[in-house]
Parts: sequence; C-alpha cells; structure tokens
Amino acid sequence: MAKTKRNDKQKDNINRSSHSMNPDRPKGAGGNNMRDKTTIKRLQMYRNFKAKRDKNGKIVKAAPFQSRLSSGSMARVEPNRKWFGNTRVITQNALQTFQEEMAKVKKDPYKVIMRQTKLPITLLNETAKFAKVHLLDTEGFESTFGKKAQRKKPKLTTADIQAFAEKAMSATDGYSAEKDSDLVTEAPDFKDEQPEVIFKAGQSKRVWGELYKVIDSSDVVVQVLDARDPLGTRCYQIERYMKKEKPHKHLIFVLNKVDLIPVWVTQKWVAILSQEYPTMAFHASITNPFGKGALINLLRQFSQLHTDKKQISVGFIGYPNVGKSSIINSLRAKKVCKVAPIAGETKVWQYVTLMKRIYLVDCPGVVYPTASTPTEFVLKGVVRVELVKSPEDYIPALLERVKPDYIKNTYKVNDWSNSEDFLEQIARKSGKLLKGGEPDLGTVAKMVLNDWQRGKIPYFVKPPGCEKEESKLNEEASREKETEVKSTTEEEAMEKSVKKTLPKVQQNLTKIHVEPDFLEEDIKKVEELQGKDDSDLEAEAKVSDEEGEEEEGLEEDPKVAKSSQRRMKGKKRGAQGRDETSGVQETLITEQHSSECERLQSGEEGNEERKGKRRKVEESQVTHSTSGKFTVVEEGSQQKQKKKTVNKKQKQIANEPEEASQQTKLNSKQRRKLERDARTKKIGTHFYSTTNVKNKRR
Repeated sequence: MAKTKRNDKQKDNINRSSHSMNPDRPKGAGGNNMRDKTTIKRLQMYRNFKAKRDKNGKIVKAAPFQSRLSSGSMARVEPNRKWFGNTRVITQNALQTFQEEMAKVKKDPYKVIMRQTKLPITLLNETAKFAKVHLLDTEGFESTFGKKAQRKKPKLTTADIQAFAEKAMSATDGYSAEKDSDLVTEAPDFKDEQPEVIFKAGQSKRVWGELYKVIDSSDVVVQVLDARDPLGTRCYQIERYMKKEKPHKHLIFVLNKVDLIPVWVTQKWVAILSQEYPTMAFHASITNPFGKGALINLLRQFSQLHTDKKQISVGFIGYPNVGKSSIINSLRAKKVCKVAPIAGETKVWQYVTLMKRIYLVDCPGVVYPTASTPTEFVLKGVVRVELVKSPEDYIPALLERVKPDYIKNTYKVNDWSNSEDFLEQIARKSGKLLKGGEPDLGTVAKMVLNDWQRGKIPYFVKPPGCEKEESKLNEEASREKETEVKSTTEEEAMEKSVKKTLPKVQQNLTKIHVEPDFLEEDIKKVEELQGKDDSDLEAEAKVSDEEGEEEEGLEEDPKVAKSSQRRMKGKKRGAQGRDETSGVQETLITEQHSSECERLQSGEEGNEERKGKRRKVEESQVTHSTSGKFTVVEEGSQQKQKKKTVNKKQKQIANEPEEASQQTKLNSKQRRKLERDARTKKIGTHFYSTTNVKNKRR
C-alpha cells in the first residue's frame, strides 16, 4: 500500500502580535481607543516617507504610497477635487500646465475624451476674465458720483489726468459717425423690398427643430459640404453650438461632389479642412461611389469607442442640395432616402440602419439666417430655380464667377456683350422663342441656372494660398535660376509644410473620375500619397455585422476556414455554369477569381490523366484464364493498390496545408468580395431566367 502524504494546514496570514502598529491585533488588549488601519498606514508613511536608494542613487525600495512607472511611459496629473477647495494642495504653475494641456486636447479634433471627469474643470476657463463687463448697467453714474453715491472710490482705468486726456483723444480719433447707432438720422427715400418667401428656405422653425432633433439623437455628426464651394456651404454657427453645448459629440466633414472639381483642388481642400476636423472626400453614387470604404471604416472606429452603447447614430447635416441623402443611399448601396437634384426634397428626419451597431439619420437642409444676398442663395443651390420670379437677374453674377472658356464650351456661344445678349443667343440656338420670334429669356435663364446647380458648368472655388503660389511661380520664371543648395533647402521646407498639412484620413484621390473637362491651367499634378490608402476599403460592400462575426469565427478555426474556401469554390463553379447557360457574361472578373478558375480546370484535367494511367496499370496486373470464364489477380498487386490509395490520401492531407500556404491568404474583406461576385446579380441577368413567372406559388 502506497504511503499517504499528509497535507499540513494552510497558515493564515494574520499577525497575532499585540503591537500598537499591528492592525490585526485582538481587540481589548490596548483598550477601546486602538489605532485603526488608516492611522497605522499614515504613521508608517511618516517614518518611511523616503525611498531607499543605493550608492548610485537608484531606488532599491520604493517609498510607501509611491507607484513606480517604467522609463519612457507617459504620466499625467490626475485631477483632484481638493484643487477647488479652500486649502491649497497644488501650486499655481502645476494648475496652469494642466489647464494648457487640457485646452490642447480639447482643441485637437483627432483626440477623443473617453471619460469625462466630475470635477468643475470649467472654473479653469476663466470666463469672467474675458467676459464683457456691462459697467453702466451694474454701476450707474448717480450711484457712483452723485449725492447718493454708494462707493467711496470709483473704479477708473487711468491713474492721472494726462492718461485720461490721451485716452479721450484716441477715442475721438477712432470715432465714425456711420457706426454710431445713437445719432438721429433722416428716413431714407427708398427702402429695400421685402425678400421673397423662397429665400427663407431652410430657416423655418420647423426645419431647425428637425436639426436639433438630429444633433441630440446622434453620437457622430457629419457635416456635408459641396466640394465646389466648401467654405460657402459651411455652417459655422452649428459648429460653435456643438463646441459649446455638445462637446462630447464627434463632428466630421465630408466633401461631396468631388467628381465635379479637379483632383488637386480636392486634395488641397481636404488638407486645409483636416486641420479643424477630420475631413474626407466622397462621391455619392449607388453603383460607383468613391470614399465609401473609408467613411464606413471611420464610423466603425467611432462605434468601437462607444463600447458602452448597443449602437451609435450618425447624423448628416448641411446646406440644402449638398447630397446628404445621396451619401446615405450610396452607403446602403440602394435607394432608401428620397433624392432629387433640387433643394428641399427631404422634409423630415429619417432613421436608416447601416449595420447592427451603426444607424444613419437623414436631416433636411438648414440655412442660418445671415445677411446673404438672394444671388448667393440661388448660386449655392439653396433655392429651387423654378420658383424664382426673375431668374435672368442672377445670370450676370454667374458669368462673373465662371471662366468664359467654360461657358463657350458648354453652350457653343462665341462672344457676348452682356447677360441679355448671352441669353438671347442660347434662346435662338435652342429654339426657346415667344410670339413674334422674341427670345424667352426667363426659360433660358432657368435652364442655365439648373445646369449650374447640377454641375454641368465647370466651376470651383480655389483653396486659399493658390493665388500666392501662382504669383510666386511667375516671379520665379522671370528671375534667373538660383544655386542648387538654395533649391534643395526650399524643397526640404516645402516637404515639411506638406507633411504638416497632410490629412489624417488618407485616400487615394487619383481614383476619382472627374466628369467636366477642365482647361490645362486648372489641372495640376497631384501630390503623392504617403501611407496607407483607406479609400478602397469595402467599396461596393454590402455591410453587415453578422458577416463580420462569421468571419471572426472562421479566422479563429483554420478547419472551418478551409471548408468555407471549398464551399466558395463550389459556388463559383455553379455561378459560372449558370452564366454559360443563360448566355450572359460577367463584365467584372477579378484576377484572383480567374486564377482560381484556371487552377481548378488544370486540376480536373490532371485527375482525368491519372485515372487513365490507373486503368492501364490495373489491366496489366489482371490475367485472364484460357477459357475466359474467370480472371486471376495477384495478391501483391491488390496490397500494392491499397497501399497506393492510402499513400495518396496521406499525401493529399499533407499537401492541403502546403497548397493553402502557397495560396495568397485572403482577409475577411477579400473573401466577402469573392462570395458576392459568385452570387447571381439582379442587374445584368435575364429576368425570365431567374424568376418563375408561370408558377408563382412554387
């Protein structure tokens, strides 16, 4: 019988000494007023408040309550409520550095505050210091200087009479009667006519109510800008409101309609706007979008930030007719929102599901009631052209903005003296005439304005700094060439400036298909992209979280991944067969897809050759009798055959991982793309070959 091992009783770590510094000592030994655990820790801190160091100065034993950080790790000052108490527990310099660092983080659009503190950090903003003091409202003249003066000493900005006189002189020099609203002026002979009702589009209380609903219900707000005039379609008031009232919500810019401007202009605008908020270029289209993958990738990153929520909502705001609903349609790859090339198609907000964790919110177009002229409203696309009373009044401003060459190429008009002459020529060419052969200027003006709003007339606003660059280039052309050393230093400086203005979300803008034909003057070289390209991620993708979860499981289990690859190959073969029978050829076939098909075909041919060889070998091993009634097969040959089959199976099993390793390892997105290509598509297939029209119940 084996010896039984006796386990000793586990020792408890309770110190049973009755010392006054022992927190676990039995009660009653030292009376009722014993030291508690916190008091003992504090006394030990007084005794051992310094860390023990060796002769070189290295810390051998850390002091109590001292946390050790590895070298190179970033540390921060943890906010404490005692900063705002009556007792001083932090120096002014430390508080100042914390205030500066906090302001930097708040201003940086690419940093997100994950968890907000409960401390009154707003006290550090010093709003009272920068606030405008209404002195006359709080302290009137009578209460300060009169008989009923309540103060012994008035607050004066100057100490002596000389300084007071100098200040009075400077005030009189800067005075202008035009800006003085207190002066009594005569009533003007003419007043401006009341603006038309259509110019109040996007300013009604109902529309702004819809906007505030969208902002309140969304975690990420996407402001859509027109790439032809990004600063003109920006709403600074909403940005200020969000910074002040909703600092916890994320704001990003999307430059839509990038297919209507040159690529270098898009690149410049993205670089300029990226300094304030994350900006990306986008071309809204259900069939061929640009920037779809990058935008979905960015929204997924935001959803990962909010892990405490089941889903996040993304609200799309901006001016009317900038393409908010079109972006949602292109993200979903089907028409889920009503769209039209005219302003005011979206009347109310609308929720759309992009995937399990991301919802999209469409919002009607909003215009802030600024002092913009009716011409700006019409040319920005805020107003519907068919509702404008006299559209020919806005043509002169249009002709001033667009280069004459573009007008000539679009309308085939050689020369014109004024806007009326221009409209007359187009009216006679297009046959828009009234009774008596007079040109219908109103109808033609509406046609031109519609072409302008829909991007048929090439036009764009140059980014700031382009005119300076052009003037510099002209000056340099006139001067002689400088030395090589200076040129190299200038190139280095330019590279540094370019690196500074590089956007965080990088896209390969060379893939944008620009529709209008621009002049050589307006076409420049695009700066090369440094880093990864996010624009093609999941383009043409039908996005769903369920597919993503399945792929995660496949990546974890290699056996399941292999079986899924085989299944995909089978689907491809079936899809190819269907296409051959119906006589419809696929227009787009990826290189991977074609290479796999070739490999499968070569494998089938090889199998047939092997089968033929095997038959010949089997026939040689079989011997027939002279009568022909029976056949004799060698036992060794049968055993050899069995061995061969076993060896072949083993080789196949051994070669499977080798083949898998030889193949290019596809990531989840590529596998999904192959699966989508294998499916039958509604577009491009014959309707009656896919649907059962006669027997609908089956």
